[in-house]
Amino acid sequence: MPGGGAHFSSVELAEVLSHYNIGVIHQARPLNAGNKRAPKMVITSEKGQFLLKRRPRGKDDLYRVAFAHAVQTHLSKKRFPVVALMVTCDEKNTILHLDSHIYELFQFISGTRYDGTADATIDTGRQLAKFHEYLTDFASESKPLKGSFHDSSVVRRQLKAICAEKMAVTDKRLQDVAERLMILYNNSSARVNEQGFDSWPEQVVHGDWHPGNMLFSKNKIIAVIDFDSVKVASAITDLANGMLQFSIVGNRPNPADWPDYLDQSRLTAFLHGYHEVLKLDKNKYSSLLDLMIETIIAEAVLPIAATGFFGNLSGVDFLSMIRRKAEWIEKNSDKLAEEIRG
Repeated sequence: MPGGGAHFSSVELAEVLSHYNIGVIHQARPLNAGNKRAPKMVITSEKGQFLLKRRPRGKDDLYRVAFAHAVQTHLSKKRFPVVALMVTCDEKNTILHLDSHIYELFQFISGTRYDGTADATIDTGRQLAKFHEYLTDFASESKPLKGSFHDSSVVRRQLKAICAEKMAVTDKRLQDVAERLMILYNNSSARVNEQGFDSWPEQVVHGDWHPGNMLFSKNKIIAVIDFDSVKVASAITDLANGMLQFSIVGNRPNPADWPDYLDQSRLTAFLHGYHEVLKLDKNKYSSLLDLMIETIIAEAVLPIAATGFFGNLSGVDFLSMIRRKAEWIEKNSDKLAEEIRG
């Protein structure tokens, strides 16, 4: 097996697969994608192709996994594009709990990644709206996680932790940017609360609606492939996060080279797709840009507070880029508000 992450031993693989009725195994190859702590194998058998995944520590709470599976099963019955979960041949369960690990087996779907086209972007908004519509009244015996990035004491605590780090003492840039992000975050949280956030209904949300979590064919989503972050929150938080994820401009090696602006055409295309299925009231429209500021800050500070890095990128450089983008959204909020209202 390749290095660089967790993997399956041959004994473990054989034991796990013995619990599924997928026929004679022809091939098993590792799939290096997503969380490196969650090993994945593509299994080819006489009954087709499957994806085997072992849940990493921290993502293996049995009740949370059961809740995610219940959501996926519900969506599948609605013909929403999810990957089919395979059941074990003994307990007829989509969760295999074995030797203190949790395993999942899915049908394997081959598709393309998000290409940034208008049609693909519109469909990502459209499918998020369908996700929300289909789960409005969903109920499950499994206990869901609750909460979001909005007005979060965790986000504030992590920003304070970054300011207190030894690196912030020696590098004043880090302290300055963290303090500025705290101001931006607090101001946005306050404005959203003024719009009546606490009175808005909660439901199941995806929690991580971004391009890496879906597969496409001919500019249409054929599979949403990651439900690890499903939770109960206001659907508007999901929408704001999706708008950010599909409009952010970056991916150059150095975050200092990332531009301040968002891709406004993709932002409006995403929202257009959402509007085809669901409409928003005035107050929720007014909160979207501030929620985008909150989510861009929240997503950055949690890993940086823990490790000093965002992936393999410098924490101070990445946070400086986040500050520029958050300030750009705030500075251009009037123009952006006009665009997203159509």
